[in-house]
Amino acid sequence: MDENIGTMLAQVSRLLRRSFDARARGIGVTRPQWQVLSLLSFNAGINQGGLAELLEVEPITLGRMIDRLQDAQLVERRPDPSDRRAWRLFLTDKGQLLLDQLRPFALETYDIALDGIDETERAALMAALGRMRANLSRRQSLENAADD
Repeated sequence: MDENIGTMLAQVSRLLRRSFDARARGIGVTRPQWQVLSLLSFNAGINQGGLAELLEVEPITLGRMIDRLQDAQLVERRPDPSDRRAWRLFLTDKGQLLLDQLRPFALETYDIALDGIDETERAALMAALGRMRANLSRRQSLENAADD
């Protein structure tokens, strides 16, 4: 099978996740849990629908996950001041501490993945990936606008 950029990106992404998952499992964290915690650290106060969209899961699926994280005192729901029916999601101090424990695992995973790749190559890789993301995001925006 001929390799192409999509296949290579998918394989590298899968291997990064597997490597990180193996480390995170040691402290009892699943991939969906660390993804939620990580996204909440950058999107404090997001509503469940917005977080579900970022995770590309159904809101009902995320709701059950948030219930478990709330029971573990890692995440809290707070009322949305502008919508009585909605809740805003936040990491608790315990959730932040867990996320702080996970960060070294991520850094170690990146160090392994980037072994032998110098700073110039890393910068070029990030620039190329950034351009690809921008191209595809712009394309998706145009397609969504055409559908409306």
